[in-house]
Amino acid sequence: MKVIVTGANSGVGKATAATLAAAGHHVVLACRTPSKGLAAAAEMRGDVSVARLDLADLSSVREFAASVDSVDVLINNAGVLGLPLTHTVDGFEAHIGTNYLGHFALTCLLADRIKNRVVSVSSGTYVMARLHLEDLNWERRAYNAWSAYTESKLATAVFTVELARRGVTAHLADPGISQSAIVADRAGVAAFVVRRLQPYVAQPADVAARSTVLAATTDLPSPTYWAPRGLLHQWGRPKLVKMNRKACDPDTGRRLWDISTELTGCDLPLTRKLP
Repeated sequence: MKVIVTGANSGVGKATAATLAAAGHHVVLACRTPSKGLAAAAEMRGDVSVARLDLADLSSVREFAASVDSVDVLINNAGVLGLPLTHTVDGFEAHIGTNYLGHFALTCLLADRIKNRVVSVSSGTYVMARLHLEDLNWERRAYNAWSAYTESKLATAVFTVELARRGVTAHLADPGISQSAIVADRAGVAAFVVRRLQPYVAQPADVAARSTVLAATTDLPSPTYWAPRGLLHQWGRPKLVKMNRKACDPDTGRRLWDISTELTGCDLPLTRKLP
């Protein structure tokens, strides 16, 4: 099958892509920097190609989507963490814009060409977040990078449940604590703690990718949530985990969808909407 993995040039995304390619699938590495994608692809076995996709720029999302004839599995993996107050090309706060809104737009634009499922990578930290539907872009709140990250992951979880409610097979994956360079150049207490803990508790990227691979290949009614079974769902072999009620409220799901549609200008094709 054909699989698109966003942010697949490093970390868990790269490991996910490598695992699926080695299993015989055609994998597209959708990366902001194609040269990094090509370097990653050179290390993989199997049928791998590279395409440019910048989730922080909706024009790039539209251009990429227009280039896709069809895809079996879309894996929304790319993400940012620990950024100071930064905005995407379209004026969205960077965490919500990249981690969630970019993937929302991509999923909607490709929905009528996705043959099998959508897998979105979240984080167990979403249970600590509160979704500020009235201020997703941090225009009326004191900014906090960690809260912005966890809120983007809660939005991803809510989106996954709502996507399934609207008739698209959708699953959620949590890699847990994994070895990653996502905060290598970040300032702040949260980034410092993550860097200090990684050598002692983080799983290798290929181990952390197991949740995503299972979500992409296991046939179960959607939505499901795959996460590590140990250390507060941060470490160990993946298992099916019950989603927190924050992700499952239908009113929140509908409201977030409507706001996301307004912000991005994207929605599911009429043929994929609820009656």
